[in-house]
Amino acid sequence: MKKLLHMAALSIVSGKGEMADYYHRKVEQGKNKMLVLNAVRNKIIHRVFACIREDRNGVARRYEKNYTAALV
Repeated sequence: MKKLLHMAALSIVSGKGEMADYYHRKVEQGKNKMLVLNAVRNKIIHRVFACIREDRNGVARRYEKNYTAALV
């Protein structure tokens, strides 16, 4: 599982988007690349579990960056 998350994080930071921007910004600030890659892996895990927790697993209910759930 760790290897899959590592490969996913490498793929994300090599492309474009907010995670890649985060990675490059932190590396430019002088952070160790592996440290930042671990943070990206952690962000992936948190997003996956947020989708599971909110039961957002259907095609019409994908991850949304600005998703706000109704207060219960």
